[in-house]
Amino acid sequence: MSRWFNIAGPCKPENNYIISATSRLPDLSLLIEQESYFVIHAPRQTGKTTAMLSLAKQLTDTGNYAAVMVSVEVGSAFNHDPSAAELAILGSWYDTIEDSLTEELQPPVKKWRQEEPGQRIKAFLRSWSKAINRPLILLIDEIDSLQDDTLISILRQLRDGFPKRPENFPSSVGLIGLRDVRDYKVASGGSQRLNTSSPFNIKVASMTMRNFNIEEVGELYQQHTAATGQIFTPEAIETAFDLTQGQPWLVNALAKEVVEKMVKDRKIDITKEHILTAKEILITRQDTHLDSLAEKLREPRVKNIIQPILAGQILPDTPADDRQYLIDLGLLRRDPQGGLVISNPIYREVIPRVLVQGTQDTLPLISPSWLTAAGKST
Repeated sequence: MSRWFNIAGPCKPENNYIISATSRLPDLSLLIEQESYFVIHAPRQTGKTTAMLSLAKQLTDTGNYAAVMVSVEVGSAFNHDPSAAELAILGSWYDTIEDSLTEELQPPVKKWRQEEPGQRIKAFLRSWSKAINRPLILLIDEIDSLQDDTLISILRQLRDGFPKRPENFPSSVGLIGLRDVRDYKVASGGSQRLNTSSPFNIKVASMTMRNFNIEEVGELYQQHTAATGQIFTPEAIETAFDLTQGQPWLVNALAKEVVEKMVKDRKIDITKEHILTAKEILITRQDTHLDSLAEKLREPRVKNIIQPILAGQILPDTPADDRQYLIDLGLLRRDPQGGLVISNPIYREVIPRVLVQGTQDTLPLISPSWLTAAGKST
C-alpha cells in the first residue's frame, strides 16, 4: 500500500511520508545519557508525539534502555481528585506499556494499589525500575492537560523519586506538552501558574520543536515523488514553505489536498498555482487544526495581543507571559528583524476571518428592495 500525507495523529513511517522528528531535537540523546529530566514544549501538530514515539522505539531497540511514551490525559477529568487521577493514569499506562514493550520489560503486578493516594505514581515507577535490568526512560505526553492538585501531586512524586534514579526510579523523564512546565495552570495560592517555584525544578532543559525548513519541505514532498513519480515543482515547494513557514500540519495538509483531491493524475506536476488553490480551500474549510486555533482566539489575553498586531498598532502594556503564550500556541513568532508577527500567511488570513465571524453573523441580510426575487427591477 502506498504512503500518504498525514494530518491526523502521530505519523507512522510505514504509512506516512515523514521527516525525522528527532532531528529537530538534536540534544535529546545527550540529555538521556546524562540521566536528565527535561521538558519538550511546542505548538500542537508540530510532531511532538511522533518524535517521542520514534525516540522511545530507537532507545529500546538499542538494548540499552526500556523506553516508552505514555499519556496523562485521562487524569484531566480528575484535576481536583489526585487519587482518582492516579488510578485512571496508571490504568492507561499499563495498557500502553503492554502494547509497547516486550514481556521482560513489563512492570510488575499492581502492588502500587496498596500505596497511599498521592504516592501511587512514585511507587509504580520505583517498583518497575527495580524489576527490569535496563534504565527506564519515561516520556509523559499531554502533561499540560493536568491542572490544580493533580498536576502538583504528580510533579512532586517525580521530584521525590528523582534522587533514586537510575536503579530505583526512571533514569530520564521527559514532560511533553504545549507549554513550559513553569506555565502550567494551577488554581492554588491565588495564582494561575506554577511560576518559578515549580515542583519540577529538577528539569535540566526545556526545548521546543522547530518547524520544517525549506529543505525539509522539499524532502517530504520528494518522498511522494519517489513513491508515485508525481513531481512538486521547485516553485510549488517554495510557495508551500512561504505560506506555512514550515508548520508541519499545514505543509502536509496542502500536499494532501493537492495530490488526493485536486491532481489525482500522477503524470501531472504539482505547480505553484495548485498550492495556492489548496491554501484557499483549507482556509475556507477551516479543518480541525485551524478550527482549534480559532478556539484560542476567543481568549481575552489572546485577543488583546492579536488584534493590535493585525491592525498594525503598538501593543498595549501586556504581560510578557501572555505574549509568550501566543508564541507557544504557534499563533505568533518573533521576526528576525524584531517584533512579533503572525506565524505564517495562512494564519494571517484565518485569524481575521475568525475574529469578525460574530459580527458577520449578526448582520441582517441586506437585499435591494427595488428588485424582484428574479433580480429584475420592480
